[in-house]
Amino acid sequence: MLSLCICGTAITSQYLAEKYKVNAPMLQSFINYCLLFLFYTVMLAFQSGGDNLLCILKRKWWKYILLGLADVEANYLIVRAYQYTTLTSVQLLDCFGIPVLMALSWFILYARYRVIHFIAVAVCLLGVGTMVGADILAGREDNSGSDVLIGDILVLLGASLYAVSNVCEEYVVKKLSRQEFLGMVGLFGTLISGIQLLIVEYKDIASIQWDWKIALLFVAFALCMFCLYSFMPLVIKVTSATSVNLGILTADLYSLFFGLFLFGYKFSGLYILSFTIIMLGFILYCSTPTRTAEPAESSVPPITSIGIDNLGLKLEETLQEIHSAAL
Repeated sequence: MLSLCICGTAITSQYLAEKYKVNAPMLQSFINYCLLFLFYTVMLAFQSGGDNLLCILKRKWWKYILLGLADVEANYLIVRAYQYTTLTSVQLLDCFGIPVLMALSWFILYARYRVIHFIAVAVCLLGVGTMVGADILAGREDNSGSDVLIGDILVLLGASLYAVSNVCEEYVVKKLSRQEFLGMVGLFGTLISGIQLLIVEYKDIASIQWDWKIALLFVAFALCMFCLYSFMPLVIKVTSATSVNLGILTADLYSLFFGLFLFGYKFSGLYILSFTIIMLGFILYCSTPTRTAEPAESSVPPITSIGIDNLGLKLEETLQEIHSAAL
């Protein structure tokens, strides 16, 4: 479902860029952050106790500003990279976020991986390589880019910021709440993207020839992004940010399958092979759970909740209760 949401954002963006010559990625993100603000931030404002919006802002406002900045700029840098480098470079280098995510999870979330997890990641990246090879053979690599080095650097920075955002998301969702994460991202994402929108895309937005079709594409993009942001914390809470990022590698393939009918892409059997390889790696990763190594806070051995003496008293009390019940 998350991959299909990403596929929806890719298709609507491509329609806007190719058919209507509209290139306003920050405006598209701004609408999504506004929806998050209207739904989740307002929800936080009406909660009571320590989960109230004002209480959260008093304690952790600067942390969520950094999180919002990372999330906004990750979206912006990846989209901007397409103007400088090639589709192949973006697809390959975007996978750089997965090892960064695993490293951050190791040090921040204390996730501990087994050998099978590293093998599964390698299998998924092999599937991405197969997909890129299929793109080249199908002739989709027709953009040489204006400055490949700058584009590649933007992709690496964007992928790293995505990893930072996802690790923070996993921490907040598992330790605090999903509503708090989405509410804070909606609040600061709206502010940051709104300011950047006025600075970077003011002229582009003013030149748009608005009609109901363009407005509908903007709405469809925003709804897909809203669903992606709303559902991803639910999946991360029961799995992990790494497994989610491996699973959504299939989003590019869904976009390609839809592009066969919508944009006239050429079909290649390597697309089916790459989809199978990515899914195999994803299933392999999820087959064995990761473990969490809690940080050592003290050298004193932890005291067990029930010692031998307490266990004896507990058994004695249980026998007395059984005897009373029998009488």
